[in-house]
Amino acid sequence: MTSIRRIVSNIEASDMQQSEQFYSQVLGMVKAMDLGWIKTFAAPDDPTKQISILAADPSSIHPNLSIEVADVDAVHQAAVAQGQTIVYPLTDEPWGVRRFFLRDPSGLIINIVSHRAS
Repeated sequence: MTSIRRIVSNIEASDMQQSEQFYSQVLGMVKAMDLGWIKTFAAPDDPTKQISILAADPSSIHPNLSIEVADVDAVHQAAVAQGQTIVYPLTDEPWGVRRFFLRDPSGLIINIVSHRAS
């Protein structure tokens, strides 16, 4: 079994600027990542306490949660072996992560992700 490093809620934002102001100015979170279409905010005292906001895009798959694991390939292999529904294939993304999306038993889309070694 692989270890879980962090779990991040992913919130679809209709207004990225307002959401950014809310999480930074109201809650005092710091921006940990900004790819434009997704921004991650972290607690200033613990960078593993995070929330991500994603630009609303009806043409794309929106994961409800991101779970960072030590070995994304092992989790993918276990999910396939158990017949889980993969909704986004195992992919090396240009921003340095390897990930896939699967649907949980309640219908939520989960982003299973590992950071690639540089």
